[in-house]
Amino acid sequence: MTQTIEELTQVVKQASAFIPAVINELEKVLVGQKYLVERLLLGLLTNDHILVEGVPGLAKTTAVKTLSQTLHARFSRIQFTPDLLPADILGTQVYQPHTGEFSIKKGPLFANIVLADEINRSPAKVQSALLEAMQERQITIGGTTFPLEDPFMVIATQNPIEQEGTYPLPEAQVDRFMFKLKVDYPTRDEEKLIMQRMSSTNHNANVQAVIRPADLVQARKVIDTIYIDDNLQDYIINLVAATRDPGACGLPELRSLIEYGASPRASIYLHRVSRAFAFMQRRGYVVPHDIKSVGLDVLRHRVILSYEAEAENLSTDDILKKIFDTVEVP
Repeated sequence: MTQTIEELTQVVKQASAFIPAVINELEKVLVGQKYLVERLLLGLLTNDHILVEGVPGLAKTTAVKTLSQTLHARFSRIQFTPDLLPADILGTQVYQPHTGEFSIKKGPLFANIVLADEINRSPAKVQSALLEAMQERQITIGGTTFPLEDPFMVIATQNPIEQEGTYPLPEAQVDRFMFKLKVDYPTRDEEKLIMQRMSSTNHNANVQAVIRPADLVQARKVIDTIYIDDNLQDYIINLVAATRDPGACGLPELRSLIEYGASPRASIYLHRVSRAFAFMQRRGYVVPHDIKSVGLDVLRHRVILSYEAEAENLSTDDILKKIFDTVEVP
């Protein structure tokens, strides 16, 4: 290390100075939802994609739109439907009669923050078209490839209770999302405040743009320097390995409950986002709590349960909590 932990922490405190201002702007619109706000900010800091699952009316779309308003960047919302075509999101070639040539009309994916609303309502062709943009951060139209601007972040939502007319996301695409978030109902006090705030005919908050793209670029450079001990890196590997071979971590009873464990992307994302979480806590080093705090969100969509687990009415979160409780913390 070229810098001490104390020096790194001071650098982190300076680079993360914009975060309280962002949270303050988000709280002008959102009531509660600390979990969702933190995870959206982590996605922005790491420039990775997020899948948000929750029943209608939990402010998923509002949260994403408000986040985009705090950033000096372009926001795009795509409502996914069964009749959507790849060209509707990517763009297409348009013939110009007066010149006899084709011009490119770019689609709504050419933005910095893209809200893919109800992504599981789109057919496979649209999902595969989105996959190139998410993974390669580029879009190909008519043989010409266009790089996407930085930041580029897809935040997708899906409704877990309505399955009619939906197309489940393929595992390869789900794996591209850093997080899968589960948004729950607000508390009674939070819902009372929401009701009071939204009953006004003039409830539109004036959200200010407080983040510049340069702030994010600088923040990512600092996040890359945050110290994570070798023991903590081994801890991440042990957690991911336990989803593939639970018997090795002292949980042989889970072997019949897990069909497939997490891919290496889980290790990559856990390493990356634990640093970003430490950055949000204004620390220059990672502690085990950082990894545990984001572990479920990184792993829950990368572990596939067996029919036996479904028969026992066990969720992925139930299995992962046992693993987190059992794997030794350094």
